[in-house]
Amino acid sequence: MTILTKFKFIRFVVPILVFMSCALSCERNSQNPSIQKEHSIKIKGSDTMVNLAQAWAEAFMRDHPQSLIAVTGGGSGTGIAALISSTCDIAETSRKMKPKEQEEAKANGINPVEMTVALDGLAVVVNPENPIDRLTIDELSDIFTGKIRNWKDVRGEDLPIVLLSREVNSGTHVYFKEHILRKGDPKRTEEFDDRSLLMPSSQSIADEIAQNPNAIGYYGIGYSSPTQKILAIAQDYNHPYFLPTIENIKNGNYYISRPLLMYSNGEPAGWIKDFIDFILSPEGQKIVEDVDFVPIQ
Repeated sequence: MTILTKFKFIRFVVPILVFMSCALSCERNSQNPSIQKEHSIKIKGSDTMVNLAQAWAEAFMRDHPQSLIAVTGGGSGTGIAALISSTCDIAETSRKMKPKEQEEAKANGINPVEMTVALDGLAVVVNPENPIDRLTIDELSDIFTGKIRNWKDVRGEDLPIVLLSREVNSGTHVYFKEHILRKGDPKRTEEFDDRSLLMPSSQSIADEIAQNPNAIGYYGIGYSSPTQKILAIAQDYNHPYFLPTIENIKNGNYYISRPLLMYSNGEPAGWIKDFIDFILSPEGQKIVEDVDFVPIQ
């Protein structure tokens, strides 16, 4: 089975399996008093990570049938808010918590502990019919801020550029804005062009790219498929272009790469620790690779 085939299987089948496992676990919980509340884990946050977390949850519950893990998305900001309000056990995020979020957490008696669980490269993608195969960071910034609005201005055809972005609550949206639009300079204030279509998920960006030859978007590499073309990216014209391969992400050659994170309230303990230990184990990191993200080991 190819990596892509495995990912497609996980993307569409794993959510069903997780639901079935949760349902069976709930039934066992009602029938077996030995299954306690502390055996359950609620995970919420990054849509980039949701399929990966579901795959981890399914594998862990298979080996620990007394456990119950519920995984939901909604965006990194949503997950962080849930951790702060004590409505989830783990927040999964594709960005670091902001200082304001850290302060709010401490005010609520929450002590967020950060864990890197995988690596990701943000793929910049266009329709396969688009002749463009590479862009620089400056060109990307000008495209997504609206300074460049036609493909002919970046060696393409005389066609309008359709911008696709994640919604503002997405950690992927925040990361792309900070590292591409603002080029890593916290003093800059560039924003996405008002014409940008804010998409509810990475999968919705992938689907739109597949059918729109004028569109450009970005998502975690785990969502890539042959129906989109991944562009090679260079920091500028004086640097080489790189694709978001595992090797290029690990060695730092690919500029738009980031850690994928989980936050717990305090140091993980009990079932949460067991689950995190599984994620960081060779088996858990093999799942990372199977879902087309980058293992940390």
